[in-house]
Amino acid sequence: MLNRCHILRHVSLLRRHIHFSSLPHSDGEVGAATDPTLLGRLSRLLLLHRFPAAARLLSTSPLTHALLHAALRRVRLDPDAALHLFRLAPYRPSLLAHAQLIHILAHARRFPAARALVASLLSARSIEPLFPHLAEVYRDFSFSASSFDLLLRAHADAGQLKDALHVFDEMVKFGCRRTLRSCNRLLNELVRVGDVGTAVSVFEQIRCTGTLPDEFTVAIMAKAYCRDGRVAQAADFVKEMEGIGVEVNLVAYHALMDGYCGVGQTEVAGRLLLSLKGKGLSPNVVTYTLLVKGYCKEGKMEEAERVVREIKENEKIVIDEVAYGALINGYCQRGEMDNANRIRAEMVDAGLQVNLFVYNTIINGYCKLGRMVEVEKLLQEMEDRGVSLDKYSYNTLVDGYCRKGSMSKAFETCDTMVKNGFTGTTLTYNTLLNGFCLCGAINDALKLWFLMLKRGVVPNEISCSTLLDGFFKAGKTEQALNLWKETLARGLGRNVITVNTVINGLCKIKRLAEAEELFGRMKEWKCPSVSLTYRTLIDGYCKVGDLGRATQIRIDMEHLGLAPSVEMFNSFITGLFVANQSDKVNAILVEMGAKGLSPNTVTYGALIAGWCKEGNLQDACSLYFEMVEKGLTPNLFICSALVSCFYREGKVDEANLVMQKLIYTDMIPNCSASTLDISKVAHAIESAAGGNHQSAKIMWNIVIFGLCKFGRVGDARNLFEDLKAKGFVPDNYTYSTLIHGCSASGFVDIAFGLRDAMLGVGLTPNIVTYNSLIYGLCKSGNVSRAVNLFNKLQSKGISANAITYNTLIDGHCKDGNTTEAFKLKQKMIEQGIQPTVFTYSILIHGLCTQGYMEEAIKLLDQMIENNIDPNYITYWTLIQGYVRCGNMKEISKLYNEMHIRGLLPANWTGHVKQADPIVNNQNVDICCLKTYRQC
Repeated sequence: MLNRCHILRHVSLLRRHIHFSSLPHSDGEVGAATDPTLLGRLSRLLLLHRFPAAARLLSTSPLTHALLHAALRRVRLDPDAALHLFRLAPYRPSLLAHAQLIHILAHARRFPAARALVASLLSARSIEPLFPHLAEVYRDFSFSASSFDLLLRAHADAGQLKDALHVFDEMVKFGCRRTLRSCNRLLNELVRVGDVGTAVSVFEQIRCTGTLPDEFTVAIMAKAYCRDGRVAQAADFVKEMEGIGVEVNLVAYHALMDGYCGVGQTEVAGRLLLSLKGKGLSPNVVTYTLLVKGYCKEGKMEEAERVVREIKENEKIVIDEVAYGALINGYCQRGEMDNANRIRAEMVDAGLQVNLFVYNTIINGYCKLGRMVEVEKLLQEMEDRGVSLDKYSYNTLVDGYCRKGSMSKAFETCDTMVKNGFTGTTLTYNTLLNGFCLCGAINDALKLWFLMLKRGVVPNEISCSTLLDGFFKAGKTEQALNLWKETLARGLGRNVITVNTVINGLCKIKRLAEAEELFGRMKEWKCPSVSLTYRTLIDGYCKVGDLGRATQIRIDMEHLGLAPSVEMFNSFITGLFVANQSDKVNAILVEMGAKGLSPNTVTYGALIAGWCKEGNLQDACSLYFEMVEKGLTPNLFICSALVSCFYREGKVDEANLVMQKLIYTDMIPNCSASTLDISKVAHAIESAAGGNHQSAKIMWNIVIFGLCKFGRVGDARNLFEDLKAKGFVPDNYTYSTLIHGCSASGFVDIAFGLRDAMLGVGLTPNIVTYNSLIYGLCKSGNVSRAVNLFNKLQSKGISANAITYNTLIDGHCKDGNTTEAFKLKQKMIEQGIQPTVFTYSILIHGLCTQGYMEEAIKLLDQMIENNIDPNYITYWTLIQGYVRCGNMKEISKLYNEMHIRGLLPANWTGHVKQADPIVNNQNVDICCLKTYRQC
């Protein structure tokens, strides 16, 4: 401890005396400028350690730079004398003097003091480099080679990589050996900053000198190869090192596992973990956490949870917040917030504190979904627990409010951030710019842009691109181009991202000549064209049918080694239809397959829209079913194209059926029960419809249905009223959708009001509409009113169907009135409507609920005699009835029948498990589905 304090005192003193002026360095010059007598007396006193006498001598004779250099040379073998001489200097000693002292300390193996002196010099940020002075002193003293190694390590530790590499190269010329420790420091810093190429080059030079890597070198280089995407090379390198006897530590295997996880090969990383014990290494919590992160990245959340369970079950490993945080982040990235909160609760139960990372992760998840109410609850919880927000937290909140369109809240958050000591960064301003652009408030975005410049916040390529893209999307092309010119004048914008944004904007408005001119200037600006640039131009020419120029650009792109992509082929498909060359479409698809590219949703969209435009419904429908079979989800564009084509052909029933099937594939992008952004959907619909009002109507009907499906009936009604005010003309499908949504949500009176409004605009409600009203009345317990409405159907010229009867039968059964239910079943048969499996299941459920098990079994037999096969729900209803009665013998018989009919679940274990009967919900869902299939 005393030695450490002694060193620190010297370093503190030396830092106060650093002088960077240029002084004569040669021995001749020093000798000529120094009094030999004074030099001799001073040197003798210092070597005898008569430091007070030396101080008295210098009080009458000044200690010049030349005298200091000469005296240091005389006492170079005595580090204490050299250090005390430095203390006597009344000025800042030169870099040459410091170089002398560094050599003296290193030669005496006073390495801590030497390292501290070098670090203090580098932290002072001298313009003049230290290395030439060290080299000069080395030639004079003939020691100490270790000084260069100290400087190499110090430069690496300070992140001064250019200087470190210079020392690395130059010290070899003096015959100085680099220590492996210093080389490892340099390699590690190069990898940390992402300069993997230089790290590999340095490593090869180290190997060429015959220096054998150690375990730290292996770990650093494994990490370097993996960061460069060369995971296979990293694995070969580690194997090679093992082969020559170099120890490979757990850190190296962690780097290798992280590399495999990064390229989507988490299973391989898992096998590597299993092999560690055989190598004498014990996996720790970090090892397992890498697997958790890998599986989360691949979306394999069950596997990620399995790994977390393994950690918990391993008595030698203590699970930590990082492992739980990785799993929570995985669920948040997928928008599965219920699962994220479940894992958080599990984390708390394990005795761990929810840290800032976990809170930030969950906040980010909710913000991306637009669920700001939940975010504000979390913020209150953080405040209650004393967890303070950081800059990331505030920027995430700003982004969340901007996504939601709550710009005032976003600015309030910025104010709070500044009050709490955090400065708004370029990222903060970019988020606000994007928020204004999403809201269509382009003028506000422009004001913010100028405020950003006024406050000295330097915009980056994202800032420029966001604002330019906002102008183009708002149709303000000239303003966009004026901003672009101003951006260039400020020395900004000459980057790939911004230039691509402008080229894309020009292509969208068919100003292709200007787009090409800008494309040509990219070379002049030394701004490399990337694949996206070429694809954007190709897409622009394809949309105007100029396939010749599009093909030439493709040839130029391929000459540069840029491979064709699915997006490029999609553009050519669109272009062929625009140019009336649909006979060449198959050739494009064959070429795609030959290049190993598979059609995506956009490919199918282009094909379906193209064939629909030509009236070829057969090919369009075939492609639709093909994409569904491949697991691809149809989008709004595909829906619009298909349904519009059906309407043009006068096939209204088919159009509604297709629309219904498409609805159940969740076409609305990023739509969930709480995140549908109407303004964004409106923009998507306007873009997809392309000015076609019929297509727009179809898509708005889909959105209204989607809202009702998610239980957001209030939003659906508000949207409906807003659309009507803007000239939207609702049809039968629109009203039927809203009526069913209101009925299912218990707003029966509103549903009847919509029925009346429907009649008022000359639309005739059909059986679908009345089935929804009857269902709503039954669900709300008003069965008698439902029966009255049912009895009026005939007078309205409407015939009841199976769904009508099933809904009323279910209503009577729920009221305990099975007698009326069976009367309706008989009436149903008399009307020529055959009872379905749902009819019988509803009746059986009614009997079982009242304990009439014998009658329920008889009805099952009757059902089978009428060639109607019972389903799982039918049997499960009976089993639940017998469970209540405690009749295990009959339960066993029913299980045997289910087994024979193949109705047992795949995970059935043979045990009777108590569960809530699901016949009612299932019946409702089936009735609902069938109702809409009749639209």
